[in-house]
Amino acid sequence: MTAILDQTCAPLARVSGCDLRVPLVQGGTRVYANFDYAASAPALAQVTDRLTELLPFYASVHRGAGYASRISTDCYESSRDSVARFLNCADDQVVVFTRNTTDSLNLLASCVPGDTVVLDIEHHANFLPWTRHGRRVVPAADTVEETVRRVVAELCAKPAALLAITGASNVTGEVLPLERLATIAHQCGARILVDAAQLAPHRRIDLQALDIDYLAFSGHKLYAPFGAGVLVGRRDWLDAAQPYLAGGGAVKEVGTTETEWACAPQRHEAGSPNVLGVAALAAACDALGALDERTAIEHERRLADRLRAGLEAIAGVRFLRIWPDSADSVGIVAFTLNGFEPGRVAAYLSAEHAIGVRDGRFCAHPLLARLGVDGALRASIGLGSSAADVDRLIEAIATLVERGPQWNYTRTDGQWNPAPETRPRLAPESGAGAAPCSF
Repeated sequence: MTAILDQTCAPLARVSGCDLRVPLVQGGTRVYANFDYAASAPALAQVTDRLTELLPFYASVHRGAGYASRISTDCYESSRDSVARFLNCADDQVVVFTRNTTDSLNLLASCVPGDTVVLDIEHHANFLPWTRHGRRVVPAADTVEETVRRVVAELCAKPAALLAITGASNVTGEVLPLERLATIAHQCGARILVDAAQLAPHRRIDLQALDIDYLAFSGHKLYAPFGAGVLVGRRDWLDAAQPYLAGGGAVKEVGTTETEWACAPQRHEAGSPNVLGVAALAAACDALGALDERTAIEHERRLADRLRAGLEAIAGVRFLRIWPDSADSVGIVAFTLNGFEPGRVAAYLSAEHAIGVRDGRFCAHPLLARLGVDGALRASIGLGSSAADVDRLIEAIATLVERGPQWNYTRTDGQWNPAPETRPRLAPESGAGAAPCSF
């Protein structure tokens, strides 16, 4: 198969690792083709530039009189403005910085004063936390329309405090009708939370236009992989709840018998915060906000369509999809390959072709069970993806089907690996240089 490059599908932005060369099991090296954006996206150049600029001024934030502390504090607090602009937050919504989406959702779960309704297609992060007052699970139907009707029926049958819904499936990329679901939730007396971990890197989200009450996402999926996340939402629940963590920074006054807690967001940000992670996340929001949205979406769709068309021509490929009537999807393509275990295919792609994909059940076990598979492969596209990357992946899968792998692979503790493994892994540098060690 000969790759036919499309110059209109060149990378849309420069990301860290774009020129990374990795070893091949058969010898030599090749530029890494990253199709694992949905798990963790590489840092945008604007993000790493911002960190380089800020690092000399890094210091503890708040209450510090030193110049570096003042700079770090200003950067930390102004990052809330960047996030608020990126999402077009309403006046009564606050930005709370967390570790990641999972952390954000667990924080909100501690604040919800009643039952939470969820679908059975959710990532575990938006499925497991909602048990404090009661989690009511709505099974997704065979179509989007029937699924929406089931949500309406559940919310009407018994009052709920919150509808917690994914913005885009982390398995199939399908985008849910958020504005419609927000209207339904509000008409039924509930609020709506959107897990935007997969949606935010691909689509602009206007909280006011969509009338969304709460939203969570992770920096590591938004081209800012430095350990920060966001929960943004209406203040009243956040101010009324017990602090997520008890400690310094979350208080106004502490005595030996009583404590006066601060309001949100400080109420839920106890301890020394991840200043650099927050700055990176804000830089990513600013950079993505400056991109032309139509251009970014078109870039993603061209590559995703190219990938689907190429894979569809290969015998044995089956795409995963929740609904035939879903109107939109982000750049995630999940599939199985008849006769090949997903983990073995992923190991082959990495070892023989320097291509990185994700395999398994993607922290969405109920959804994979619904789709009737024990595991799958997931190729996810981002701003640094190109047509050349897509063609490499298609050609590698076609070669596997036609000729089989050219190396042996064994499974140990659930993980497929080349046998023997010839690629070195670099240990962390310690002075004189890094020594290779085996996998």
